[in-house]
Amino acid sequence: MSRFPLRMACSTVFSIRGLLMMSTAFGLLAVHSQAHADDDVMSRMQKEMHRLQEAQAHVQQEQEEINRDLVMLRSEMAKHHHTAQPADKTTTNTTMVARGTPSRSAIHGVAPHAPQLHSSQHPTELASEATFASNANSPEGHASRALPSSDSRDRVARDRRDHGVTESGAGSELAVVGKRTEDVMVRFAENGVGPHPRETIGAQAAGAVGDHGVFHLGPVTLMLGGFVDMAAVLENRHVASGTFNYWQDMPYPNEPRYHTNNFEGSARYSRLSLLARGNINSEATISGFFESDFGAGAVTTDPYESNSYAFRMRQAYLAYDDNKAGWHFLGGQAWSLLTPGRIGIVARQESLPETIEASMLAGQTWARQWQVRVVKDFMDHRLWAGFSIENPATLYDTTGFANTNGTVSLPNGNTATIGENGVGLTNDTANFSNEIAPDLIGKLAYDPSWGHYEVEGILHFPHDRVTINHTGHNNTAIAGGAGGSLILPIISGKLEFRAAGLAGWGINRYGSVLLPDATLNAKGDPEPLFGLQAQAGLIAHPNPHIDVYGYFGTQRVGHAYFNSEGSSYGYGNPLYSNAGCLQELSSLTCSANTRGVSEATIGAWWRFFKGRFGTVEGGTQLAYARRDIWKGIGGDPHTSMSQIFFDFRYLPFQ
Repeated sequence: MSRFPLRMACSTVFSIRGLLMMSTAFGLLAVHSQAHADDDVMSRMQKEMHRLQEAQAHVQQEQEEINRDLVMLRSEMAKHHHTAQPADKTTTNTTMVARGTPSRSAIHGVAPHAPQLHSSQHPTELASEATFASNANSPEGHASRALPSSDSRDRVARDRRDHGVTESGAGSELAVVGKRTEDVMVRFAENGVGPHPRETIGAQAAGAVGDHGVFHLGPVTLMLGGFVDMAAVLENRHVASGTFNYWQDMPYPNEPRYHTNNFEGSARYSRLSLLARGNINSEATISGFFESDFGAGAVTTDPYESNSYAFRMRQAYLAYDDNKAGWHFLGGQAWSLLTPGRIGIVARQESLPETIEASMLAGQTWARQWQVRVVKDFMDHRLWAGFSIENPATLYDTTGFANTNGTVSLPNGNTATIGENGVGLTNDTANFSNEIAPDLIGKLAYDPSWGHYEVEGILHFPHDRVTINHTGHNNTAIAGGAGGSLILPIISGKLEFRAAGLAGWGINRYGSVLLPDATLNAKGDPEPLFGLQAQAGLIAHPNPHIDVYGYFGTQRVGHAYFNSEGSSYGYGNPLYSNAGCLQELSSLTCSANTRGVSEATIGAWWRFFKGRFGTVEGGTQLAYARRDIWKGIGGDPHTSMSQIFFDFRYLPFQ
C-alpha cells in the first residue's frame, strides 16, 4: 500500500515536467513566429517607404517642370498684356484642386479638352474653378491637395460663369477635360467669346461630350456625351414633322389641316456620342468622334403603338491636331465648313441656336455630311484658314415637268436625267442627284481682341444628262456663293450678338428651309437658282443656370422659268395658278412655289439640377413662321404658323 502514493507522486512529477517542456516549446515557437512576422512587417514597411521616396522624387521633378512652365507662361502673357481686358474685370476666388501630379503635357493643354494657354490668353480672361483628377490606377492618384494660386496668372480655367476644367489620366500622362473648352485643342484668343459651355443647348447641338463620362482603355481616353430628351410642340397648323420643322409643308387655307391644331411629343432626338482620343506626342493628338440619335423614320415607324424611330448617324469622323505646327485634319461626316463657328475653325465648336426645334432656325446655314478638311492656324492661333471638299447634292424643283424618279420629260421631246432613286442599302424613296464633283468650300476665321469673325465661299457643280434620239450629252453648271458670320460679346460672358449669312446660286440646300438649288431650262440644262439665307440673334446668360435667347432668320430663293407651246415650266413662273390657295378643298390649283420663309423666336433654358450626377434642364420656346410664295394667277397669298415648344433634358455626362 505504501508504494501506491509513491508511484502517484512520481507520475505527477513527470506529468508536470512534460507540461513545462511542452509549454516551453510552444513559447519558443510563438516567439520565433512573432519574430518572423515582425521581419515581414518591417520588410513591407521598407518597401512602402522606398516606393514613397520614389514617388516623392517624381513629384519633385514634375513640380520643377511645372514651375518652369509657369515662368514661360507668365513671360508670354506679359508680352501681350496690352491686348488684355482691364484687370478689374478679373474674377477672383479661383481654386484648383489636384489629385496626383499634372504632367508637362497636361499643363501645355495637349489633350483635346484642355484650355490652351497661349500668349494670346491673358490672365484677366481666366477665372472659375479647375479640378485635376488622376486615374484611380495611379499610385499617386489617391492623394489630394489644394494648390492655391498666388497670382491670377496661375489660373487655368477661362470661364467666368462657374465652368471648370477636369484632368484625368493614367500615371503622369493626364487627359484634360474642360467644361468651358471643347473636345479638341482649342486655342484661346481673348476675344470675349470662347467655346460653348458644354452643358448649354448650343454646345449639345454641336456635339459636346461630357466631363463626367471619362474613362481610359489603355492609352486611349474615351469620353461620353449625349442626353435624354423629351421635346414636344403645340402648333396651330398640322405639319406632321414633329419638332423638326419642315416649313415648305406649311399649309394654306385650301387644306383642312390649316384649320386644325396639332400636338406632338417624342423622345426620338435623345442622343449618344463617344469621343476616343490618344496623344501621339506632347503636341499632337488623334481622335475619333461618333454621334447618333433616333431621328430617322423607318418604314415600320408608326405613331400608334411602339413609336419605334430608327437609330441614325449624325456625325462620325477622325481628326488629327498638331498644336505646335498649327495643322488640323478632319475626315468623315461632320458639320459642314459653311456652318458658322465660335472660335477658330474647330470641330464641335459650331455656332448653333439654342432652340428646341430640331431644325434649329429658318435661315440657319448648316449641313452634316462627308468631308475632308484641312485647317492651318496662324498668329498665335488668332487667324485660321480652312479648306474642305464635301459631299455634293442638288435639290431640283421640276414644277411643270413630268418627273419620274429623276427622269424628266422636256417639252421638246428630249429627256433630262437629274438623278436616280436609291438602290441597295440607300433609301429607295429618295432621289440622289447626279454629281460630277464634290463641293469646294473655303473659310477664314479671325479672333481679334473682341469678337469672332468669319468669311467663307463655296463652289458647287450641278450636273445632268440630256438624251436626244438615243444619244445624249452631259451638262455641268457652275454654282456657288459667299457669306460670313460674326459673334460680338456685348457683355463678355453675359450677352452676345450673333449674325450669319450666305448668298449665291445653287446652294440653297445649306439653309434649314431646304429651298431648291436649281430647276431646268428649255434645253434641259441645270439652272441654278439664286438664294439668300441669314439669321441674327441675342443670347443672354443672366446667371450660370439660365440662358435666354431671341432670333430672327429668313431664307429666300429666286425664280427661273420659261413657257413653251402654251405650257409653263420652271420655278416661280407667274403663269402658275395660285387661285385655289384660299378656299378649303378648292378644285382650283394652288401651285405655291415658295419664295421665302421667315421665323422669329424667343426662348429660355433653366438648369435647375446640376452636380456630380449631371445636369437636368428645362426649356420653352415660342416661334412664329411665315411662308411667302411667288406671285401667280390669283396673287401671292402667304401663310403662317405659331408654335410653342417645351422640353426637359437629362445630361448625365455634363
